[in-house]
Amino acid sequence: MTPIETPTTSHLIDQQVLAEFIRHAGEIEHPRELIIDVLRAIQLHHGWVPDDGVELTASILGLTPVEVEEIATFYDKIFRRPVGRFVIHLCDSVCCWTRGAEEIAGHLQKILGIEFGQTTADGLFTLLPSCCLGCCGIAPAVMIRQQFYGPLTPEKVDELIAKLRQEGAA
Repeated sequence: MTPIETPTTSHLIDQQVLAEFIRHAGEIEHPRELIIDVLRAIQLHHGWVPDDGVELTASILGLTPVEVEEIATFYDKIFRRPVGRFVIHLCDSVCCWTRGAEEIAGHLQKILGIEFGQTTADGLFTLLPSCCLGCCGIAPAVMIRQQFYGPLTPEKVDELIAKLRQEGAA
């Protein structure tokens, strides 16, 4: 057992995944290339990346926590604070806005009772803007758990949220 593979890391990342990252980091010339992969694995396991996740990533890759933090805070899909079970990324690109994203944004805020950047009291939903999801063909669109939904209408949003609430209650 290496110093990194301790019981204190088990809440952050699957231990087999951790061992694989440690092995891989020792085989490549620039371990910095793995920062996003490690952070995403921590986020997948833990739900978000706490400070000890940044420190663990730095330890695995032989970097400083500041080097990891620079990357973690640059990407909007890496969450540095707790988020809801379902993170709704609403595309706010020009294409989505010209096709009704503003109406969808208002409707989401109304039915969820939150503003952008907030999480519902039940911890199910976090609503975030995304500069472009790259799915203009189905605008206006959202991404939830790496899946795209669109073109959206207020009625389709109601159906989607109801389905997710049901899944969240299960």
